[in-house]
Amino acid sequence: MAKLRFYFGTMGAGKSTMALQIHHNLSNSATGLLLTKHDREGAAVSSALGVSVDARTIGDTDDVWSMIEAEKSVRGGLGFAICDEAQFYSRDQIDQLVRVVDELDVDVYAFGLLTDFRGYLFDGTSRLLETADERNELQVQSRCWCGALATHNARLVDGVQIYEGDIVLVDDGHEASVTYELKCRRHWNDGSSAPLKEGLRAV
Repeated sequence: MAKLRFYFGTMGAGKSTMALQIHHNLSNSATGLLLTKHDREGAAVSSALGVSVDARTIGDTDDVWSMIEAEKSVRGGLGFAICDEAQFYSRDQIDQLVRVVDELDVDVYAFGLLTDFRGYLFDGTSRLLETADERNELQVQSRCWCGALATHNARLVDGVQIYEGDIVLVDDGHEASVTYELKCRRHWNDGSSAPLKEGLRAV
């Protein structure tokens, strides 16, 4: 019986690495799909470790159920679908993945972040927590600069943490320098970053 499995963690917790590992292992004995949305490499699932595999990109208005159903028909069967960056899927698209599991009997492995830089659940994440058969927090422990467990993803613009703005941001490098930093709840709340080391100064 197929299941919808959701794996979540902060940035740097190894979500994409695990997605690629599961895809590699399952592909030895079954036919599957590798899907992503807003990946840093475009039409690929890419790990921060430098590993990248071509994937099918999901658009904001795509019907994921119809896409997977068509692929199953063309390939004469489908055993699984790996969905990376699942936090960016819409609630409707997550419901379509539920239909893939229940109606097409295809296992779905979804990987994503819990919260955005504002500290709120992504729509896709929220729906996955509501509907998944299994919810698995990745055990690779990312750390805040203070050494505490990192629980939040902070967005910095020109080195200053912000709490408002577009959820999906493509930085063209012209307006501001946008970076992300992992923080514990305390330092995410107060916006502080690691102090400069002795002997160094800001420029």
